[in-house]
Amino acid sequence: MNQSFFRFLLVGIIHTAVGLSIMYLLYHLCHVSYWWATLVGNAIGAVASYILNRTFTFRSSVPIIESAFRFIAVMIVCYYFSYRLSKQLADWVALTVGIISPRMANDAAILLGAGFYTMLNYIGQKRFVFSR
Repeated sequence: MNQSFFRFLLVGIIHTAVGLSIMYLLYHLCHVSYWWATLVGNAIGAVASYILNRTFTFRSSVPIIESAFRFIAVMIVCYYFSYRLSKQLADWVALTVGIISPRMANDAAILLGAGFYTMLNYIGQKRFVFSR
């Protein structure tokens, strides 16, 4: 693996800690829906992620306006596919396989979605957002 991936993972720890904390707080304490909790948590984590990935991870000289629009597009695509897929998988496991309870399916989907999101997001940012 190259250095940018390890720097991306370090930034991802910050993004994930902030994002997941907000997601679970909104979902459990504020009783916000799964979709709103994951969207808001990711959006807040994304602000720090953009700044750190631009300056620290990829050391990009791509103009801010150009990279910001690309960043938002990648975040939206990664968010939708990651959390949609994880929700479907968790629901399927809960209802069909029975390894987790239906009550725990959203918690599992949030965690699984964070993993999918990280992988897709790295590829999108490296290849599309911060590359010339």
